[in-house]
Amino acid sequence: QVQLVESGGGWKQAGGSLSISCAASGNIFAINDMGWYRQAPGKQRELVASITRGGITNYADSVKGRFTISRDNAKMMVYLQMNALKPEDTAVYYCNVDVNYGQFGVRRDNFWGQGTQVTVSS
Repeated sequence: QVQLVESGGGWKQAGGSLSISCAASGNIFAINDMGWYRQAPGKQRELVASITRGGITNYADSVKGRFTISRDNAKMMVYLQMNALKPEDTAVYYCNVDVNYGQFGVRRDNFWGQGTQVTVSS
């Protein structure tokens, strides 16, 4: 199977910066898209940013110009650098990866991290 472990997050005042990361491990044959989602209390989970294996990125309008997603394919990690944080960025942030795994990579599925809390105070 595949495991995702997130790290980083925490508390910051508005205008500050935080970085979170996610490490994938397990019987992984190949990692396709990687992304970050977030869920604030009482709201649905939403896409924050995603990145393809080739490095093409996609951002939610609310974070464009402030957040940067990146990945290290060799280390099987994805990162999210968050700058100019706003109170509305407060949420649990989840790592998500699309993975081919198992023998010869014939199985493909989507996996989630356990989530990491980001809190931004005004």
